[in-house]
Amino acid sequence: MHSSMNASTGSSHGPLPTVGFIGLGNMGSGMTKNLQATGYPLVVTDLRRESAEGLLAGGARWADSPREVAASSDLVITMLPTPKHVAAVAAGADGIVAGLPDGGTWIDMSTSVPEVLDGIRRTEEHRGLHLLDAPVSGMSVGAANGMLQIFVGGDAVDVARLRPVFEAMGDPERILHVGGHGAGYAVKLMINQLWFSHLVATAEVLSVGVAAGVDLGVLRDALVASPANSTFVSRDVLSILDHGDYDEGFAIALACKDLGLSVDLARSVGMPVELSSLVEQIFRRARARFGDLAGEMTPVRLYEEMLGRDLRREAGEHAAEVAA
Repeated sequence: MHSSMNASTGSSHGPLPTVGFIGLGNMGSGMTKNLQATGYPLVVTDLRRESAEGLLAGGARWADSPREVAASSDLVITMLPTPKHVAAVAAGADGIVAGLPDGGTWIDMSTSVPEVLDGIRRTEEHRGLHLLDAPVSGMSVGAANGMLQIFVGGDAVDVARLRPVFEAMGDPERILHVGGHGAGYAVKLMINQLWFSHLVATAEVLSVGVAAGVDLGVLRDALVASPANSTFVSRDVLSILDHGDYDEGFAIALACKDLGLSVDLARSVGMPVELSSLVEQIFRRARARFGDLAGEMTPVRLYEEMLGRDLRREAGEHAAEVAA
């Protein structure tokens, strides 16, 4: 089974490879459903077997350990919350590394840091393993719709070989080979950091403007029409302004984890990041105030509390924008 994966990811001339998938949470559940819909046979495991029920009904196989996933698959994908989780499923007698055949392939799609895979490359160098980092953007909606943006770090030959697998989960136009090993992790952390900074800056600006007497909808429209516009202002903030949705699909505890990783990365390369460090502290304050499971956009609620009102557009403004 494994030898076919070294040459191809499958085509009309042969069967698609079996994909082992570890981590069936908000992101992994959508990613695996799209892999299955594309025709990839799946071997899956998770802390919660019930999270795999739909996949098992569709023909996926359950594995009792990461080792069994790796030993039963042509390639392994992990989608896990933190670097510690990635390290945990990699190591030990029941871990991925023990189950991978020589020359095997593992793609970590978690938002993580290079240390885990770098350590495995060093200790298992003689085995010819193909290890790639390929974190994603697009939130759980993008995962469910198969429209994730994927940032791949690794050897160009591996990226090309695995592109059909990535295309089953992501937008083909936004699957980017961003560099060598670790580059995918770094790019994803920088994207997260900038998005979180946009969130805090937007919350400040909207709150100050409203406190100064400007209509919220008018202020937001002015920002969209200005050089200060961003994807967050033009699109993402509308989930709050129109629906009061702070994106509970991605917990603020995980956002704080990502922010911590990005600040750690800056420290490791000797770059001072005063603004990013402040944004991290604002997120941690929101986490302490509203709890680990609050949505990733919950820091906006800190500003709403200080303002004394929720930041909401009138229903008519929402309808007019949709119509336009």
